[in-house]
Amino acid sequence: MKIGINASFLRKPGTGIGQVTKNVLQTLISHPQYLTHIDEFVLYCEEEPELDFSLPENFHIRVFLPSWKRDDTLRKILWERRVAFLAKKDGCDAFLSLYQDSTVFPKSGSIRHTMVVHDIIPKIFPEYRDNTRQALYWRRVERGILSADHIIAISEHTKNDLVSELHIAQEKISVVPLDVNPQFRNPISLERISAVFKKYDLTPGYIYHGGGLEIRKNAGMLLRAYARMIKNPLISLETKMPILVISGKIFDTKNKLATDVVGLIQALQLQKDVKLLGFVPDEDLPALYSGSLFFVYPSLYEGFGLPVLEALCMHTPVLSSDTSSLHEVGGQAVLYTNPKDIDAMSHQMKRLISDEALRKTLISQGAVQTLQFSWEKTVQKISALITE
Repeated sequence: MKIGINASFLRKPGTGIGQVTKNVLQTLISHPQYLTHIDEFVLYCEEEPELDFSLPENFHIRVFLPSWKRDDTLRKILWERRVAFLAKKDGCDAFLSLYQDSTVFPKSGSIRHTMVVHDIIPKIFPEYRDNTRQALYWRRVERGILSADHIIAISEHTKNDLVSELHIAQEKISVVPLDVNPQFRNPISLERISAVFKKYDLTPGYIYHGGGLEIRKNAGMLLRAYARMIKNPLISLETKMPILVISGKIFDTKNKLATDVVGLIQALQLQKDVKLLGFVPDEDLPALYSGSLFFVYPSLYEGFGLPVLEALCMHTPVLSSDTSSLHEVGGQAVLYTNPKDIDAMSHQMKRLISDEALRKTLISQGAVQTLQFSWEKTVQKISALITE
């Protein structure tokens, strides 16, 4: 049996899908018991990947680009269309897309297509398809999702969205949760934490928010709730207020999909209370989680919510939205809030700041909650589904 895999995101290891692609492949390789009846794998890529692990002899990389080589939406559409042709030409029996894409295989063909769907954000938030190319790509992705022989949803919430929004039969969907990068499962040394603190000029005990500054991540509401909390004289007198540290690429103010955190901080007069780190490489994140008093993630919508699981793995208390898939990830180990209610969010932050016993309880429960997730469980389920 020959399996083709869309491994395009190996060229973007810093993205969520890039991490999933790498971890699925590494786990697959290190657990040969999952490879029963599979003779060969073909990894389809847009660039020669720089891997920090070795591929077995039965794993082959096929790099190709369409005639349009600029890295944009058009290239993505053309590449995902051509990969179906090449997989058929290469004699693949099954194909695995590790993200929702526009690849469509002919119904008359013999290739069974399994697609991992992380979310359907452009369907839920129309602003993510408000230009011609975005709208065109999403229409093609919808067609790709609908044409797949089987779908792997990364959460029950994503499955429910697929059923309600795209009217896909429930029996066509399997739920397979993800896990975090291994670095979040390994102990971090005090020396490493100290080095990261020095790099960003930090001291322990701050409130941390990371995971991106798209509008759906809700950093704007977080800033408003934080401002309300620290400017409340009663609260300020009772408790010393920690600073708010925010990581994530700062986008141009013309980007409608991003929060203008710089402008909002100025408008709320929080220049002395909020520290923006900008883009932070993955290797620095464990230390940032570890040094925080708690992590806050008020996202309006998530297909899964990896940052919440990352924080739990680093023994950090978490305040999260009570929306979408975040309850599936956090369980009883997370304190929740209404992401659209400034007073509720401010109140929950104040609780975590002042209640040490609550923080310790959440850390203890988090250690149990994280045991539900592992790449071994993820890959075992995926392997079973693509070899059915």
